[in-house]
Amino acid sequence: MVNFLTIASLKEQADEQAMAAMVDAELQSRSTRQTKAGKPYLVLSFADATGSFNLNAWSDAPLYEAAGTFPDGAVLRLDAEWTQNQYGLNAANIAWERLSGDALEIFYAGDEATAEKQRRDWETILELCATVLDPRLRSLAGHFLSDWGAKFRRAAAARKNHHARRGGLAEHVAQMMRSADVLSGIYPQLNRDLLIVGALFHDCGKLWENQYAERGFAQSYNMHGEMMGHIPLGIELVNKLWREVADSPAAKDWLVLEPATEKVRIHLLHLIASHHGEYQFGSPVLPKTPEAIALHYIDNLDAKLEMMKDAYANASMVAEGIYDKQFPLPANLVQPLAFFEPGPAQQE
Repeated sequence: MVNFLTIASLKEQADEQAMAAMVDAELQSRSTRQTKAGKPYLVLSFADATGSFNLNAWSDAPLYEAAGTFPDGAVLRLDAEWTQNQYGLNAANIAWERLSGDALEIFYAGDEATAEKQRRDWETILELCATVLDPRLRSLAGHFLSDWGAKFRRAAAARKNHHARRGGLAEHVAQMMRSADVLSGIYPQLNRDLLIVGALFHDCGKLWENQYAERGFAQSYNMHGEMMGHIPLGIELVNKLWREVADSPAAKDWLVLEPATEKVRIHLLHLIASHHGEYQFGSPVLPKTPEAIALHYIDNLDAKLEMMKDAYANASMVAEGIYDKQFPLPANLVQPLAFFEPGPAQQE
């Protein structure tokens, strides 16, 4: 039986022992490098709905010559004996074919598990936005999801490190909104409406910085994302959307609302500007409100736990229960403590 895997499953299962498997993947890019001996080789970047990986094509291997004939965006079925070490995946005895027809359409549809998770996450975002009491923030969120929802659902949360996949931004935002909802009940000084909508918009600039085409799994590059970055872009987008909702008929009733509409706007913009938490990590301003502090740590927590999940799946065990360090995490990982399951004696 053919061992047919997604990229995420391949990275979870591959280790130093060769494993025969097939994986369908879209060629994102290729770059020419040189070994220390001066020989050229190619680094090929592949992706599917679940993740991405790089593969080296050495100059004396058949894949090196063949790769020059593949256009970017070509979808290949890679059949190889796979191994994985601290530097990534390697493929021996690799064979390949271009996908077309029904096989190509199945690939673009993505794997069912990822699609189902992202559908649930989208529903979470819609449901939590609908619970926002402040009509200004609720209108802003609804306007964004209506006009920009399709682009939002395609974006990644990052180019690497965490949620770096098509739809990853919506997964990240949904989990942050769940955390914001719970924490607002624990810390009553937090403005729940502001925190929920702040989670929605904190990375909205990544609609340009980490965007995908309508079809495919290759993140594109564009001048806005490169020249501005997602924090300035997010501030610009929210200001644009705010002006649009402020011109709606319903906005005439906002003049008497407290806190004042302008104060609500500037507090939301502050969450976007400060969510990285420190100047050295790209925030133009430090968190200065309870919601800004909470949003920064919610964002960091979800990103770090996603990185750890991927690290446990991909790292090699260097000793019993100890895994080698995976960038950008700061140290070796230790196997998590298993959940306690009470036996019959404890249940009495």
